[in-house]
Amino acid sequence: MKTVKLTKIAAVILLATATLSACNNTSETSPTKQENQVSQPELLSGFEQRLNIYKEVTLTADLSHLSANQKQMLKLLIDASKIMDDLFWQQAFSQDKKSFLASISDEKVRRFAEINYGPWDRLNGDKVFLSKTAPKAHGAEFYPADMTKAEFEQSEFNDKKGLYSIVSRDGEGKLVSIPFSEIYHDQMDRAAAILDEAAKFADDKEFANYLTMRAQALRTDEYQASDFAWMDMKNNPIDVVIGPIESYEDQLYGYRAAFESYVLIKDLAWSDKLAKYAQFLPELQKGLPVAKKYKAEVPGSDADLNAYDVIYYAGHSNAGSKTIAINLPNDEEVQLKKGTRRLQLKNAMRAKFDAIMLPIADTLIVPEQRKNVTFTGFFANTMFHEVAHGLGIKNTLNGKGPVRQALKEHASALEEGKADILGLYMIRQLLNKGAITEGTLKDYYTTFMAGIFRSIRFGASSAHGKANMVRFNYFQEKGAFSRNEQGLYSINVEKMTAAIDSLSELILTLQGNGDYQGVDNLVKESGVIGETLAADLARLETANIPVDIVFKQGKEVLGL
Repeated sequence: MKTVKLTKIAAVILLATATLSACNNTSETSPTKQENQVSQPELLSGFEQRLNIYKEVTLTADLSHLSANQKQMLKLLIDASKIMDDLFWQQAFSQDKKSFLASISDEKVRRFAEINYGPWDRLNGDKVFLSKTAPKAHGAEFYPADMTKAEFEQSEFNDKKGLYSIVSRDGEGKLVSIPFSEIYHDQMDRAAAILDEAAKFADDKEFANYLTMRAQALRTDEYQASDFAWMDMKNNPIDVVIGPIESYEDQLYGYRAAFESYVLIKDLAWSDKLAKYAQFLPELQKGLPVAKKYKAEVPGSDADLNAYDVIYYAGHSNAGSKTIAINLPNDEEVQLKKGTRRLQLKNAMRAKFDAIMLPIADTLIVPEQRKNVTFTGFFANTMFHEVAHGLGIKNTLNGKGPVRQALKEHASALEEGKADILGLYMIRQLLNKGAITEGTLKDYYTTFMAGIFRSIRFGASSAHGKANMVRFNYFQEKGAFSRNEQGLYSINVEKMTAAIDSLSELILTLQGNGDYQGVDNLVKESGVIGETLAADLARLETANIPVDIVFKQGKEVLGL
């Protein structure tokens, strides 16, 4: 049956293979993107210093408590993750990974291209850093190169806004969608077979069930059942987040998901410390500083918080900036019925704090507040950012559908901004209740400010970067911080508290109304880096503070 089905769409797949390259920019009249046939590309002038923005960290964890079966399972999960890595490369860049990297003679430039999954600097607004390369298109490889927004919006075809398909053209040139399970059939089938095999070595039955269901999801593009199964796991010491998940790579519409994977080892001691916070979600939802209709949804109470050491990143999660916390699943129905799981990647978080956050504080924060930049604050701010994704509103109030679809390419940036700001709201409330007993409000606010400087360096192409720019400019306007003559920043706790509440109200209202134009205006007006801030960020470069980390990882590193 599969052979017949593939035969019927053979012409479409061949056409997709030939034409599937990055989508054009939002202009309706922009020309078709040039072919990226790069021969012996050279580093463009001005990028020499960018090659050093990542600090390499060895990604490891204590595996001594794991059984022989569990270690064998980890090896299989890493193998499946490598397939996700290859699939993401295809979604991000039209050229074959092996031949493209082989064409770059300079080892440091080649490594930089590998980190960025192509010739665009992901932490610098996706700027081209290699010669003979066209600009990165907003739609990556999810849409035809010659497709305009007007054509897409005026066309009607199945799975038009689907997470798990690409858009191509049929034999008549009309837009059609092709499911991931068909266009990437061989790789998806291999990854599914590996997950099935890994399930045989799982000591935890719930985890074995999840692996089997996730394997089936890869074959069918039906992921919801496996998301529910993932939510039901409570006692598994090993975890894997794998498949097409986040839609950040689709900067044209934010509709389509990119492949990624994380292989994780649970930190049981830290996880026990975090378990108590999920119970407060319904109460915190009711207290949000916004009109009642924007907080009428009830967040799932079956959510849980856990800490992990991550031992392997692949695909989208490994491209450019590295994720240090996860809030999944993204399926709105699963979120409303089950909540979400929040996974704190403790070893990666600690590496970023030591290598980046502390040096930033020493460079940009006033001396008397540097002691307020703490790992406890960084961990909590990151954790409650993920928890706060479960608060607020998932569906618009005026029939525009899910917030994600109504706000299109701006949905991710606004959602990240919401999570950051509501995370601070939650910390303040829980400190007042005595549920959080470590640190002071100034610690969390000052650490958050240093975190803004860290994330803004991820560039305008990042949803997190856009969110941080909007928030920085909003805080500045409200007097939440000040900058002295030496270019050092200090926090005003009272004014920041007021700014947090007013920005929370603004974001939740925009989301609930599905106000695309309002968000577009906000991003255009406030999502920019001013001259003073740009000069301050340049000081971080002068001080040789890394922008992010990159990993030495794999089975050999882990002794597997």
